[in-house]
Amino acid sequence: MEDPIQLKEEGNKYFQARDYEKAVHSYTQAIKLNKDKALQAVLYRNRAACFLKKEEYVKAASDASRAIDINASDIKALYRRSQALEKLGKLDQAFKDAQKCATIEPRNKNFQETLRRLGADIQEKLRIQFSTDLRVQKMFEILLDENSEKEKREKAANNLIVLGREEAGAERIFQNNGVSLLLQLIETKNAELILAAVRTLSGMCTGHKARATAILHYLGIDNICMWMSVDNEEISLAVCNLLQAITDCLLGQGKEEHHGKEEAVVLDTKKDLRMITMRLLDMLVSKKVSGQGRDRALNLLNKNIPRKDLKDHDNSRTIFVIDNGLKKILKVVGQIPEMPDCLPLTENTQLTASVLLNKLYDDLRCDPERDNYRVICEEYIKSKIDPQDMDKTLHAIQMVSGVLQGPFDLGNKLLGMKGIMEMMVALCGSEREIDQLVAVEALIHASTKLSRATFIISNGVTLLKEIYKKTKNEKIKIRALVGLCKLGSAGGTDYGLRQFAEGSTEKLAKQCRKWLCNTSIDARTRKWAVEGLAYLTLDADVKDDFVEDEPALQAMFELAKTSDKTILYSVASALVNCTNSYDTKELIPELVQLAKFSKQHVPEEHPKDKKDFVVKRVKRLLKAGVISALACMVKADSAILTDQSKELIARVFLALCEDPKDRGTIVAQGGGKALIPLAVEGTEVGKIKASHALAKIAAISNPDMAFPGERVYEVVRPLVSLLNTERDGLQNYEALLGLTNFSGRSDKLRMKIVKERALPDIENYMFENHDQLRQAATECMCNLVVNKEVQERFVADGNDRLKLVVLLCGEDDEKVQVAAAGALAMLTAAQKKLCSKMTEVTTQWLEILQRLCLHDNMEVQHRGLVIAFNLISADKELAKKLVESELLEILTYIGKQEDEPKKQHIINVARDCLTRCMDYGLIKPLSQA
Repeated sequence: MEDPIQLKEEGNKYFQARDYEKAVHSYTQAIKLNKDKALQAVLYRNRAACFLKKEEYVKAASDASRAIDINASDIKALYRRSQALEKLGKLDQAFKDAQKCATIEPRNKNFQETLRRLGADIQEKLRIQFSTDLRVQKMFEILLDENSEKEKREKAANNLIVLGREEAGAERIFQNNGVSLLLQLIETKNAELILAAVRTLSGMCTGHKARATAILHYLGIDNICMWMSVDNEEISLAVCNLLQAITDCLLGQGKEEHHGKEEAVVLDTKKDLRMITMRLLDMLVSKKVSGQGRDRALNLLNKNIPRKDLKDHDNSRTIFVIDNGLKKILKVVGQIPEMPDCLPLTENTQLTASVLLNKLYDDLRCDPERDNYRVICEEYIKSKIDPQDMDKTLHAIQMVSGVLQGPFDLGNKLLGMKGIMEMMVALCGSEREIDQLVAVEALIHASTKLSRATFIISNGVTLLKEIYKKTKNEKIKIRALVGLCKLGSAGGTDYGLRQFAEGSTEKLAKQCRKWLCNTSIDARTRKWAVEGLAYLTLDADVKDDFVEDEPALQAMFELAKTSDKTILYSVASALVNCTNSYDTKELIPELVQLAKFSKQHVPEEHPKDKKDFVVKRVKRLLKAGVISALACMVKADSAILTDQSKELIARVFLALCEDPKDRGTIVAQGGGKALIPLAVEGTEVGKIKASHALAKIAAISNPDMAFPGERVYEVVRPLVSLLNTERDGLQNYEALLGLTNFSGRSDKLRMKIVKERALPDIENYMFENHDQLRQAATECMCNLVVNKEVQERFVADGNDRLKLVVLLCGEDDEKVQVAAAGALAMLTAAQKKLCSKMTEVTTQWLEILQRLCLHDNMEVQHRGLVIAFNLISADKELAKKLVESELLEILTYIGKQEDEPKKQHIINVARDCLTRCMDYGLIKPLSQA
C-alpha cells in the first residue's frame, strides 16, 4: 500500500511542474488511502487548486468546501472556494468567503483587493439586473398598451426577442412574471405581437431544460398546438420552432449549458415527450388544423421520432408512434384533395407524411416489428375497401399510393393484397375523372422498380394508353403520360434496353416540355411534367433536347423555387441525368467479350453520353440559372428534402464544379453557401460529393469572397473529411489545395484546421509516393507552420516532424523543395530551439542546406540562405559549425557578387550571414585578414 504523505509530495511536485492531471491523480489516491483528518483537509484544498488551474470550477468549489468542513478557518481553502465561486458567477457567496479570509488575516493586501473587486462587481451586477428588470417592465408596458406608437412597439418587440436569447435576459424575464405577460401578448390576436412573444419564448427555452419544462407546463401543450394550427405561415413556423426548442431540451440535445442548481434537479422528461407526441398525432387528423399546421406537426415528428443514430438501440419513440398514430398518418396520405371531405392540406402535406412512414419503417429493428407495422397498414386499408362505396375505396387506393412513395417494399406487399390491383384496373376504366386520377397516380408509384413492375408493364401500358387517348381532362392526360414515361424509361441509361420504339421517348418528352411551359395549367399538374422528364432524361437524346430548350429549363427552375417542395426529388433526378452525375459501372472489356460470347445482354452507352456532350449540357444548365434553383432547393426547411434528395443535389453541384472557369459563377450565385449544409448532413455519398465540390471551390477561390464571414470556418471540417485513405487521390489532392488556400489567409483559420485534427493526415500525405499529393501536403504545412501551436508540435520531443521537413528540402521535386524550405525557414526563424534540433535530426542536414543555398531556382536559394541566417543568429556554436564547413565559401561567393535587382534579396541575406559571423568574431573583414 502506498503512503498518503508520499502521494501528497508527489502531487505537489506535479503541481509545480504544471502537470495538473497527474497531480489530481496523486491527490485522489492519497485521499482514498488517508485516515488523518488534518491531512485530508490539506489534500482536498490542494486538489481544489488543481481544479482551479484546469478551470473546473464546480469541482474546485466542492473540494474546497470539503476542506472547510474539516477546518472552518482553513484560509487557503476559503480563498480557493472564493475564487471558484467568482468564476461560477456566484459573487455574493464568493464575497462572504473573501470576507472570512480578510477577518482571519486583516493585513493581507490580496484579500482586501479581492473584497474591493467583488464588492464593485456585485454593485455592477445589481445595477445591470435592476436596469434589465426596468427595461423588461418598460417593454411589456409598451407592448401591452394599445395606444403605443407602431414604431415604439416594433422596437420593444425586437429588444425583447434579443433579451430572450441571452441567458441573463431570459432569466430576468422568467423571474419577473414574463411568461404570463408573454401569454397576454399572444392573446392579443395581433400577429406582430404574437410573433415577438413566441420568438422570445423560443430564446428562453433554448439550452435550459428546467426553464423549458416550466414554460411548457405554464403555456400548456394544447395551447401551443392550437397556435401552431393557425393559417398564418410565420406564426405557425415560429410556434413550431418554439416546440422544437422545448423538445431539444427534453431530449438533451441542442446547446446545453450548465446552470448550477438545475444540475441537481432530476427532470423526468419521458412523460412530457409522450404528451407532445400524442398532441402532434392528434393534429394530423383534426379538421380545425390548417394545412400549414399539419405540415409543421409532420415535420416535428419526422425530426424528433426516428433515431438519429442506428447504433442507439432505443427505438421506443418510433414504436409508440406506430402503435398510437400509424393509422392517423395513413389517414393523411389517403386524403384526396379533389373530394369535399378532405382535410385542409398544403401541396407538401401528403409527401411529408409518406416520408414519415418511410422513416418510421426504416427505424424498426427486427422482422416482428416490421410485421406489426404491415399488419396495421393492411387492416386499416382493408377496412376502407367497400365495393358498394367507391369513395371509401378510393381512399384505400390513395393510401397504397402514399405508402409506395414511402417504404416502397411495404407498398409492394400492399399491392399484393387481395383486390387492390383489380380495383386499380377497374378505376382506370371508370367514367368518373376522380377515379381515373387516383388510379393513374397509383399505377405511376407502383412502377418504380423495373423488376417489380412486370405486371404493370404488361397490363399498365395498355391501360394508360387508353386513358391518354380517351380523356379530355389535361390533369389525367399528364399523369397517364408520366406513367408511360416511367415505364418507357424502365431500361435506365442502357441504350439497348429501350421499352418503346425508336423516337417514342422523344415524343413523350416533347409533350412533357410543352406542358411544363404552359403557365395556364395549374402548378400541381405541371409538376407531373417534371416527374415525366425525371424518367425520360435517362435517355441521352431526351436530355440533349431538354437542355437546348431554355424556356422549359427555366420553367422547371421556377417550379423548384415555389413553396411546393414535392417537386424537389424530380428536379434533382432530372438534373442528375442531364449532368450524367449518377454512378456508372465500369465495363471490363474481357467480361464484355465473355458476355457477348455467351449471348448475355451487355449495357450499351449512348453516343450522346460521351464527355463532350456532358460538358455542353453543363454549360447550358449554368447559363439557364441552375445554381439559383439548387440554392433555393437546399434551403427547403422540410422533411421532403430527404437525405436522398440532398445526395442528388450534391452530385449535380460536383458535376457543375468540374470546370475551374465555372466556379466563379457558381460562387457568385450562392453555390458555395448552399454546399455547406449538404456536406454536413445527408447520406455518406452525398456528404463526400458536396465536400469534394467545396474543395474544388476552396482550391482556387478567394475564401473571403466564396465563404464570407464566419461561414469559411464551417468549410474546414468537410475539407478535412476528404483527407482519408478511403477517398480517391483527386479528392485528397483538391482538399489539400483548399486547406493550403485557407491556411494562408489567417491564424484563426490555421487554428481551426489544427482543431479539426488535420495535422496527422497532412503529415501522412507528405510521405506519399504520389508527387502531386506530396507537394500539396508540403505546401499546406508550409502555411500552417506560421501558427504557434504547430511550431510547438515541431519543438516537442519524440517526433520526426522536423526530420521529415529537412529531408523534403533535399528532394528532387522543385515544388516540394520550395514548400519544405519555406516551412523550415519559418520554423527556424520562430523557434531558436529548432535551429539546434535541425542539426541533430539527420546527418545530411548540412549537405541539404548547402544544396539549397546553391540552387538554380532563386526562390529555393533565398529560402536556403534564410535558414542559414536563422541558424547563425540562433547560437554562436552553431555559427561556428557552419563557418568551419563549405557553407562559408558559398556565402562569401554569393555575398561578393555585384548588386543586381533580380537577385538583390539573395545577395543581401548572404551578406547578413557574413556580418553576423563577423559580429561573433568568427571571421574578419578582408582588410583585417
